[in-house]
Amino acid sequence: MRLGAARQDDFEINVISLIDVMLTLLMFFVMTTTFVQHSAMKVTLPQASETLEQAAKDPLVVMIGADSRFYVDNNEVLNPNVDTLKQAIAQVAGDDHDRQVILRADGMTPHQAVVTAMDALGQLGFTHLSIATMRSKPGESK
Repeated sequence: MRLGAARQDDFEINVISLIDVMLTLLMFFVMTTTFVQHSAMKVTLPQASETLEQAAKDPLVVMIGADSRFYVDNNEVLNPNVDTLKQAIAQVAGDDHDRQVILRADGMTPHQAVVTAMDALGQLGFTHLSIATMRSKPGESK
């Protein structure tokens, strides 16, 4: 009988189940992740609030009427295609593509007209675009 000798068992941690759980979590996160594509044009959507931000110095204003007519700094663009709009914007803005652009569209303007204006600005290299909004009146439904 060996009373003084201690029995030594090899202690082992089974990590296979831990690896399985970690791989399952990794696959879950990869499959549910949304991949965002950043476009060349940065669109800043201003929120209607009571605080007023400091206005940009001499912004380029592109207005779109309800009838899809384009105006670049209060000058009407006669032909509503992208190339004519790009020429009108280039004449007014010149080579200053870091200039702030404010896009003012009527609430009833077709979505295609707004996309055409944004496309023309993006093709010319403008990166700072703000879409003008009006503050909603109290009691109006959204």
